[in-house]
Amino acid sequence: MPVQLAIIHQESHFNATARPPRKRILWIIPWRRPTSAYGYSQAVDHTWRLYQRQTGHSSASRNAFDDATDFVGWFGYRAHRKLGISRANAFRLYLAYHEGLGGYRRHTYRHKRWLIRVARKVQRIAWIYHAQLNRCRHRLKKESWWRRIF
Repeated sequence: MPVQLAIIHQESHFNATARPPRKRILWIIPWRRPTSAYGYSQAVDHTWRLYQRQTGHSSASRNAFDDATDFVGWFGYRAHRKLGISRANAFRLYLAYHEGLGGYRRHTYRHKRWLIRVARKVQRIAWIYHAQLNRCRHRLKKESWWRRIF
């Protein structure tokens, strides 16, 4: 969960309708967007359709949080299975997420210092979410749901 949340945080800052900014002609006129990325996960059309086909979730929506988290988990599992990346390694999973499995395999990220910095940031955010989740688990174990109601 912490890795999924960190990736979504980086990609959309939890904005359900996030899209990449439009390019501009002559710095003024809005033009096309650089990619088809959309929603919480910023999944591009092709990869989203692949996810829908492979999981059978044909009605999944990129702006539905549960579908977006499932997509990020599906992608992480594929990266783990095909590339051997640990599912807890937010740094490497983010590089694969950003570059695609083939790009990661070809090490396309090595020439993108900015992307390495972003992947480190995603790792730090995942650590924060991990610590927060552990505190919540500890608190939930101490208090029964019955006592919290009354």
